[in-house]
Amino acid sequence: MAATMKNVEEIRTRVILGEFGVKNVHTTDFPGNYPGYDDIWDMRKFQKNFRIDVKHLDEGSMEFDMVGIDAAIANAFRRILIAEVPTMAIEKVFVYNNTSIVQDEVLAHRLGLVPIKADPRLFEYRNADEGAAEEEGSEIDTIQLQLKIKCSRNPSATKDSSDPRELYLNHMVYSRDIKWVPIGNQADVFADSSIGPVHDDILIAKLRPGQEIDIIMHCVKGIGKDHAKFSPVATASYRLLPEITLLEPVEGEKAKRLQACFSPGVIDLEEVNGKKVARVTNSRLDTCSREVLRHDDLKNLVKLGRVRDHFIFSVESTGILPPDVLVTEAVKVLMAKCQRFINELDSDVMS
Repeated sequence: MAATMKNVEEIRTRVILGEFGVKNVHTTDFPGNYPGYDDIWDMRKFQKNFRIDVKHLDEGSMEFDMVGIDAAIANAFRRILIAEVPTMAIEKVFVYNNTSIVQDEVLAHRLGLVPIKADPRLFEYRNADEGAAEEEGSEIDTIQLQLKIKCSRNPSATKDSSDPRELYLNHMVYSRDIKWVPIGNQADVFADSSIGPVHDDILIAKLRPGQEIDIIMHCVKGIGKDHAKFSPVATASYRLLPEITLLEPVEGEKAKRLQACFSPGVIDLEEVNGKKVARVTNSRLDTCSREVLRHDDLKNLVKLGRVRDHFIFSVESTGILPPDVLVTEAVKVLMAKCQRFINELDSDVMS
């Protein structure tokens, strides 16, 4: 009976990586599915088991562990990060002059994908009504940018030069050439902010003498669900924590081959009684390639699995907002969704 209970616990909490497939991939710990287990959801139990551990954080990326949660909630959180945390992006492009070889539509599309450094929490959404869509933006819902540049010959270039960088002036149009034009009181409100492209080295177009670009751009608040240009993350993904178990001691030449089957840092070799003995140092670093299962004399010595409720999240920001702020905003969006659902249930009960 003890062995049976042990197997049940493994089915409930681990995803097993086998030679010919992956087992226990579905969540099965719902009420009444396993005799002897109380799987009714309990707030106190959830609060005790749930935690978030930040493993890495810098200005552009973040890695953290979300433990004690179901895959459905973890995936909802990932999708919110990608598609429902708002940002500011170029929505309208007014072309006054464009004599470059880049067509107006292509130029507008390229500009729309340039990430704009502006805190979306300080702006309102534009009114979606048809009449309001034709109106000019205001200081509370629009950022105005300008790109005005003209290419000319460099009078100081040498006669025998063939390098465009020396022959021409302003022949490469970069995102640094986009300038912010404050609307209303924005110059005072955002005096301490530097509104403009996140990166100043994004190539927009190439010009030759006589060609010029003169355009005005309007940035509005939006979400990635409407258009990818509003997505605040370059990547937002998660993976389950790998678990590697050595079923029996592995020594000598086998230990060295076992170490080579995993990512660097996963398996370490210790000196025990004059022999090299393999031990698991950090299974988190493993990519779960299952390379060890190709070796007939090693595959039965190791058990590969993943912890079902331990998610390793990786969030890489586009630079509009720091990654920790994006995670906080995603939590707020998820809370708002839950509250809206509760309100709908309450309204149905009242009616």
